[in-house]
Amino acid sequence: MSDAILNITLKKGGQPASVDAPKVVVAEPVRWFKGPEWMPFLAPRGVCLHSGRLMVSDTGRNRVFIWHQLPEGLVQEPDVVLGQEDADSVGRNAGGKVSAQTLQYPSGIWSDGVRLIVADAWNHRVLIWHTLPVSQGQAADVVIGQPGFDQNEPNIAGLGAAPTGRSLYWPYGVFSDGKSLWIADTGNRRVLFFETIPTVSYPHADGVIGKPDFVTRDYENQDPIWPYSVKISPDGAMAITDTQYYRVLLWRHWRDALTQKADCIIGQPDLDSSGQNQYALFPQANTLSWCYDSAFFEKGLLVADTGNSRILRFPEFPVFSNAAAGGLLGKPDFHTGSENADTVFGTDKSLYWPFSICTDGNLLAVADTGNHRITFYTL
Repeated sequence: MSDAILNITLKKGGQPASVDAPKVVVAEPVRWFKGPEWMPFLAPRGVCLHSGRLMVSDTGRNRVFIWHQLPEGLVQEPDVVLGQEDADSVGRNAGGKVSAQTLQYPSGIWSDGVRLIVADAWNHRVLIWHTLPVSQGQAADVVIGQPGFDQNEPNIAGLGAAPTGRSLYWPYGVFSDGKSLWIADTGNRRVLFFETIPTVSYPHADGVIGKPDFVTRDYENQDPIWPYSVKISPDGAMAITDTQYYRVLLWRHWRDALTQKADCIIGQPDLDSSGQNQYALFPQANTLSWCYDSAFFEKGLLVADTGNSRILRFPEFPVFSNAAAGGLLGKPDFHTGSENADTVFGTDKSLYWPFSICTDGNLLAVADTGNHRITFYTL
């Protein structure tokens, strides 16, 4: 491991202020995993850990894998394959028509070890298995966003159709606290809320975050512009990773998000700013570039700063906008990004476009998408 003491410039309340960042320990990965040996991961964009199980959305090959025990080697065959007949098949919707057994560009994934929920993004739906699948290509029990398992048009009626409380358009992120369900309905620029995890297909959402109603798609800068991920902490705090404006929106409690703007943000000085790395050539400890996910850990937050090919760690939940990270994974210092030599000329020991992150105890799993692997860290 290596240390770095950095001097950075923050913008708080729109005014530059020179501050000293704390001494930062730059963590190194403990190991990597590439999936099945003969047909390994291709751009995996979703990862979930729970009680020693590993679940991965192998997005580029239109399949979801389940390992009942955490793999120990660089490659290992999965225990269950979803979306395809076997681990060697890769076609969109299994090379045929959409059904309860197929997937097209699966992304966000959540499980409590009993149920499984997958954001089947390019089929414009979310699939739910009431019990963790045990057979290859097992059909889902519930579909959200479509009237039936054999339909997959955006907003049900196709391109140009207005959203409804039952429709989805490119849903990339899903999360549950075990009771309620949140869906990052990315293409409709909103987050849908379900008071309980649906047990029947084609349900109507109970609430919407980022819009005044279920039929509005226009947006304001103060709302989620391109929400890719939504996460809830054990004490109810909410983080929405808003990719297109290079920021993470934070609420002290998720209920507040249904009626008010974010309490504060990471990555920008205010809700009207949208600069990639705040218009700087290189990143700093308080900037983001094409961020795609976040995860609560202990008292703080981890952020997948995808465009900078790094993970930022905030040891405490931020209470003001534009806070600087206090920890770093994937890069040697806060000023190194994806365009620097360690990424351009090889990423064997560094992250490259991490899209999804998940913790289980002190173990962090990263969907290291650009490297086509899952990277593990001990926090």
